[in-house]
Amino acid sequence: MASQCSLSTIFSYQSKLDCALEETTTQQEKENLVYQYLKKLDEREDLKIPDFQTGLEWLNTEGPLSLNKELAGKVVLLDFFTYCCINCMHILPDLHQLEKKHSVKDGLVVVGVHSAKFPNEKVVDNVCSAVLRYDIRHPVVNDSEARLWHELEVSCWPTLVLLGPRGNLLFSLVGEGHRDRLMLFTDSALRYYGEQGLLKTHTVGIKLYRDSLPPSALSFPGKVAIDNSKKRLAIADTGHHRILVVSKTGQLLHVIGGPESGRQDGDLSEASFNSPQGVAIKGDTVYVADTQNHLIRKIDLLEGRVSTLAGVGAQGTDRVGGAMGPQQPISSPWDVTLGTVGGVEDNVLWIAMAGTHQIWALFLADGKLPKGSESKAGMCVRWAGSGSEENRNNAYPHKAGFAQPSGLALAPEEPWSCLYVADSESSTIRMLGLKDGAVKSLVGGERDPMNLFAFGDVDEKGVGAKLQHPLGVAWAPEQSLLYVADSYNHKIKVVDPKTKQCSTLAGNGEAGESLRPEFNESCFNEPGGICVGDSGKLLYVADTNNHQVKVLDLATKTVSLFPISMECTDSVPSKPSGPAKAPTLPKSAARKEMLPVAVSAGQTLVMSLTLSLPEGSKLTEEAPSCWALSAEGNEWLLESPVVTGDIVDLSKPLSISTKLPAVIKDLNSNPGLTLGVWVYYCLETGKACMMKAVSFTQPLQISASPGEEEVTVALAHAF
Repeated sequence: MASQCSLSTIFSYQSKLDCALEETTTQQEKENLVYQYLKKLDEREDLKIPDFQTGLEWLNTEGPLSLNKELAGKVVLLDFFTYCCINCMHILPDLHQLEKKHSVKDGLVVVGVHSAKFPNEKVVDNVCSAVLRYDIRHPVVNDSEARLWHELEVSCWPTLVLLGPRGNLLFSLVGEGHRDRLMLFTDSALRYYGEQGLLKTHTVGIKLYRDSLPPSALSFPGKVAIDNSKKRLAIADTGHHRILVVSKTGQLLHVIGGPESGRQDGDLSEASFNSPQGVAIKGDTVYVADTQNHLIRKIDLLEGRVSTLAGVGAQGTDRVGGAMGPQQPISSPWDVTLGTVGGVEDNVLWIAMAGTHQIWALFLADGKLPKGSESKAGMCVRWAGSGSEENRNNAYPHKAGFAQPSGLALAPEEPWSCLYVADSESSTIRMLGLKDGAVKSLVGGERDPMNLFAFGDVDEKGVGAKLQHPLGVAWAPEQSLLYVADSYNHKIKVVDPKTKQCSTLAGNGEAGESLRPEFNESCFNEPGGICVGDSGKLLYVADTNNHQVKVLDLATKTVSLFPISMECTDSVPSKPSGPAKAPTLPKSAARKEMLPVAVSAGQTLVMSLTLSLPEGSKLTEEAPSCWALSAEGNEWLLESPVVTGDIVDLSKPLSISTKLPAVIKDLNSNPGLTLGVWVYYCLETGKACMMKAVSFTQPLQISASPGEEEVTVALAHAF
């Protein structure tokens, strides 16, 4: 066991360095100070930290890493984070920039040490989803019991700890906003130890989890909104960096942005986003919280253009605002909703500003905030929240405190007349009065405004109720009920604002992907968004980690998948969004290897597929049963990397045909096609619904000589 040292061991040394750095004026002076600091610190033998505990789960690696083995001879940056934390998200661009500047071969390895705040965050599958969602490409260890955190006496998220090539403590940085200091410390450490000859150039077994995943129709959808007048939904397809506009039957009408991130305004075919979250849709206009671009965007479907309404494209620290939108820096907007305040209808866009723990207003037309002065159209200003991360209620909106507000729902009707806020880090639902700006508690949390750990899963009234990091809220005016996406409890809950009673509506409380129709048996996985449709009869839920949108029928108390047809009817030419998407083939899928079939160049291969369901069952009508044809390693066989189609009728064989290329690239290879099939079906008694899958591998023996016009192979499977 290494000697027990902690961050306090170097506190006095680094404090003196920090003070000295504040007094310097040139970069050379800073580098000299850090170099002398490293030289002095390197004389100590008691700064080696404990190694990672054995048996921990590692992501993005081929196996566990050790400071004494794989990481020996490297400068190691430990990022102590928890994936719910907005401040932790804010430093990821700094880490990306650092990794781009210095490679593993150069001697730098970044390791994320996930130290959970919430119980749900201890589960490795959930950490893995976060790693994918945030596009983290360095090793991450799931230290679920925070052993290293406690041994080093880390006190808050995020904390960065820089180690020398012996696993020795060098520096620590607490919180966000230290990019320049991080670059200085890391550059200096690499230079110092490089001159000492202590750095090694060996690779570390990095294996990105994202590279093993097949594409999906949606990727971590964050929010969903509805325009009931036009019967259309807007979906933030967050992981694909795009916005989808679909009909209520699932017909894809518009695709804006994606598949790569960007921040381009202009035609729908050219526009791009970066992990958009909140959406609000009215008529032919969609408002977007473009979260990682720190922007508010407007999509005009009629004119076919995207524009920026607020933000400068970089994270802001201003907690007051008041500038015109395009000149006003903002920070990680997470949700948006239209409202009316002191002016014409829908003259303001309310913004859940997660990055500064506040609620902001973007004026679309002239108006006036409660207890505020007149605001001109285009102005972007703070409405409520001091900027301190707290669960503090107050009659004065600027003195109240929020903790990463992430969801908004407007209830303008009397007697409610408020904006409901899903305040994720305090695990509460709050109310913001539209008349006086007073901030009050509805359910969750506790009365101590500094306690952000009052979470759980309890159906009760007021503060007796407990939630776990809720991200979404939706108001049903017809029933005067508030619906909550209780994200880390994997549930949908309902709150009666009159009695403050909070009750579970759907979800069994376990993260899962199986599709069970009954509310109490249904599964969700960190649902992040929710909206109300059909006059309060339906709920649409962005089931984020399941990469799906689900529909809750409140009359029949059943859950079903919202089917999205990926054939876009958009009349505006849109940017290609990559190959057709197919679901992930589950491990339980049957896999059938077919006998080789002789074919000729230019010939049409027809696959006649017969599928049969168990007795007493039928296809789920609105679920996305489908097939996907691919040729991994021999993509030249098909016109596109993946060809897909829907399955709507099993009464007769499906006919799937593909024309082979006239020119064969490699006659000596052994090419083949793979047909994947996904079928959703329910027992006719309505007791259970399920998804089953099968894949067929069809080897081809291709001849350059011409043959018959087409050849047919028969495929069959009984589920």
